[in-house]
Amino acid sequence: MIDQQRIALVIQYQGTHFQGWQRQPNQRTVQQEIETAIATVTQAPVTLHAAGRTDTGVHAAAQVAHFNAPSYIPDYRWATILNNRLSEDVLIRASASVPSSWHARFSAKWRRYRYTLYTDARPNLFVRPFSWHYYHHPLDEQLIQAALEQLVGYNHLSAFQRSGTSRPHAWVDVQFVSCQRQNPFIHIEVQASGFLYGMMRLLVGLLVQVGNGERSLEEFRDIWTQERRELVKYAAPAQGLCLLRVGYPEFPFEPDIWFDTFPKLVVG
Repeated sequence: MIDQQRIALVIQYQGTHFQGWQRQPNQRTVQQEIETAIATVTQAPVTLHAAGRTDTGVHAAAQVAHFNAPSYIPDYRWATILNNRLSEDVLIRASASVPSSWHARFSAKWRRYRYTLYTDARPNLFVRPFSWHYYHHPLDEQLIQAALEQLVGYNHLSAFQRSGTSRPHAWVDVQFVSCQRQNPFIHIEVQASGFLYGMMRLLVGLLVQVGNGERSLEEFRDIWTQERRELVKYAAPAQGLCLLRVGYPEFPFEPDIWFDTFPKLVVG
């Protein structure tokens, strides 16, 4: 019997042409593409476990996943081996061995997402794949920040959960929030222990209503505290959302590999 080792990967992908992370029949997904590449090396099917499942069209700057592989292949070699077999819109930043008890999903303590809005009235081809072109009404980033700050802590956020989830509850520990303007961009970041199905896009959809004055801060609070999911009607487009990074108590990768690998969009 061949000895096995557990390999952790730091993965980047442009979600535009993927139907999300999770393997689906007759669909192109990130999980399927990487699993297929691994199988060409191991000559056996493998299962890739991720820190989180991104939706259709959502990007990742430092997704984390693991799989079990033969130990005769050096752990650091897997990044190069897989990159030689993957398409141009998915990339393995690095690979390393981890203990057999380590799990990309269950060992993670937090995930951070960034949503980018582009507010200039003139379209820009080079930012379109990574932002929501929102120019219809001015947005007040300070109002958005004030709304976000309400969510910090351990809260029940079912108002920002799409149907179809298998998650047993909607409690989320929100650890950090930020809304910053770098004209003409607004960057919204949220770090939490985990995210509900569709949470960030539904949250941003409602935050934009706060930022443009359509809803007050009080209405925002009432909607999520009273779990008024029916009032959260708009989900922000997928292309503006990126899984920025994942945090672990023990991680075999240096910060420059995973910590801040998706530069904020700016116009000089």
